[in-house]
Amino acid sequence: MKIKALLLVLAASMLFSFSAEAQSLPRRVRNVEVQDLSAKKVRLPWWGEKNLMIFYVDPDVPKQNDEFITQIEKTKRLAGPNIEGFGIINLKDSWYPVPDSVIRQIAESRTAKNGATILCDPDHWVSSAWRLGDCNDKFVIMLVNKAGELVYISKGEMSKEEQERFIEAADKLR
Repeated sequence: MKIKALLLVLAASMLFSFSAEAQSLPRRVRNVEVQDLSAKKVRLPWWGEKNLMIFYVDPDVPKQNDEFITQIEKTKRLAGPNIEGFGIINLKDSWYPVPDSVIRQIAESRTAKNGATILCDPDHWVSSAWRLGDCNDKFVIMLVNKAGELVYISKGEMSKEEQERFIEAADKLR
């Protein structure tokens, strides 16, 4: 019985440490391999050259933070020579009853309209490598500086206060 209790405590402490580790910022992350919209393997663009604003999106919730993201795009509020933004579709967490190829086609039509860079993560490559934790049903917004440090992350619907924290963090990188 003591062994079971000890194992339970050990497992709980490991989960807590992984969760705490996933949230400590800034922390070093590495450039990972993802896929372009044609399913060819590529590395994250502008890595080490510019600060990155990354939208890691579960296709099930593409409209989370839509008003905020649209405002940023329209006003070019975070545009600058030192920062680039792009999207990564979290294909693994999608429950859509359509193949990944259809999701990729939808993304291609969006890039044709606005010139955005959109990549795909078919198997949690980014969330695993960067220890992001659960990203299912979440629109994840991240900032990674030129040194390869994750300096900001928000998962899910952003409050006005969280939007302000994001703008403040991004302003430091412009």
